[in-house]
Amino acid sequence: MLARRTKEEALATRHRLLDAAELLFQAQGVSRTSLNDIALQAGATRGAIYWHFKDKADLFNAMIERVTLPLEESFQRMGQGTELDPLHDIRGAMLDALRRTATDAQTRRVFEVATHKVEYVNEMRAVRLRHLAVRDECVAQLAHGLRQAAKIRGQRLPVPAAAAARGLHAMIDGLIGNWLLEPAAFDLPKAGRHALDAYLAGLGLSPHPAGAR
Repeated sequence: MLARRTKEEALATRHRLLDAAELLFQAQGVSRTSLNDIALQAGATRGAIYWHFKDKADLFNAMIERVTLPLEESFQRMGQGTELDPLHDIRGAMLDALRRTATDAQTRRVFEVATHKVEYVNEMRAVRLRHLAVRDECVAQLAHGLRQAAKIRGQRLPVPAAAAARGLHAMIDGLIGNWLLEPAAFDLPKAGRHALDAYLAGLGLSPHPAGAR
């Protein structure tokens, strides 16, 4: 019982530290926020930070993963057989990312930090590497899904699948980044849906292939 309580207390401290990091990173930027600032905000010691995290980059990545892992998992399922038509997976994953950004305060806060409040200086090298790894994995899954969607429809994509996937990723990423600068400027899920459907139509991918069951 004591061991379980100790484990629960340690987990609670970890979440307090991540919550504090989110708020401080958003308010004053990542480079201007020290680990001591985070410890004070969380009502913890600096030692508690080093118990849970190796350094600021490790803490930052943990903060990102707490929000993005479900989204990353949905992107990893694209074209893996969760739908008869992988285009449904692609569209669903993209629209879910847009919806969550617009409606979930924590997702929006973390995406704002990751997009506008971080500098990839030396101490944040691990953050940059993770960002690139997640991007590359997402683009690879998109390319696979687009190829499968075209195959189901008995057609060829007008551009290489890798190029189509990179453009699609950049479009959604850019929409989110611009919306975070001024959320009142446009309806992110609605604008994203229109842009996504137009992009897929430009690739010749209709939502309902004639040969799909």
